[in-house]
Amino acid sequence: MTLPEDPAALQALLAELRLEHHDLDASIARLEENPPADELVLRRMKKRKLQIKDRVAAIERMLGPDLIA
Repeated sequence: MTLPEDPAALQALLAELRLEHHDLDASIARLEENPPADELVLRRMKKRKLQIKDRVAAIERMLGPDLIA
């Protein structure tokens, strides 16, 4: 997947990814609170969450250090 070069588009993508990351975090927490949870689903959700975190970090680097505060 290629990232847009437009800073406004990157900001919008960043906001979407942060929201998805937050939603996954909440879903994972709910599943872990109520065992027995499906371990395969949990692993996939955690893997997706890490992928999103990596993309967020890459976009923040592209946008510059002034946004990381």
